[in-house]
Amino acid sequence: MIKTIFWDFDGVILDSMPIRDFGFVKIFEEFDKELVDKLLEYHTLNGGLSRYVKIRYFYNILLKKDVSDEKVQELADKFSIIMKTELTNKKYLIKETVDFIEKNYQNYNFHIVSGSDKKELNYLCKELDLTKYFKTIEGSPTPKNDLVKKILEKYKYDPKECILIGDSINDYEAANVNNMKFYGYNNEELKDKDDYIEKQTINIIFI
Repeated sequence: MIKTIFWDFDGVILDSMPIRDFGFVKIFEEFDKELVDKLLEYHTLNGGLSRYVKIRYFYNILLKKDVSDEKVQELADKFSIIMKTELTNKKYLIKETVDFIEKNYQNYNFHIVSGSDKKELNYLCKELDLTKYFKTIEGSPTPKNDLVKKILEKYKYDPKECILIGDSINDYEAANVNNMKFYGYNNEELKDKDDYIEKQTINIIFI
């Protein structure tokens, strides 16, 4: 019996990926477009990884340069300002998901575990009037695997009674390493991983 649902945020609750693409383009606008396009490919394939990892990837792998922690934080802060400006518009909410959350938040323990920055995530949830539906809202820089593990330990949840809903392979890995079932969502490439939820069925699949 499912008692607890861990939710990814981007691409599951909020259709934010195009805006996050825009954010990376803006913070790296002084660099060659071809390199930025390669970063966007990496970003798309690794939706569950934090911006900190992706900024380091741009410097370390694509530019083949070292980058200081201070520079990473500076760019992450610029990225966050863009996100806070753009993503508070409720038009980006994924209606099917939010409908399910609103109807069922008293029937399950809901937690957000995201690759997005924790402070930014809490700000967005507050502005979008989502905070009240979740017991915790957690994000980067802590890796998602560890976020899930800490919540399981803190609340003494049985992983067999928990699921994680996400749209990336990183979400699948976070569920797998913590011995819970994974449900892919909003990304057809995940249809071969555990189970998959079609948007139109999310309101009936767990009821």
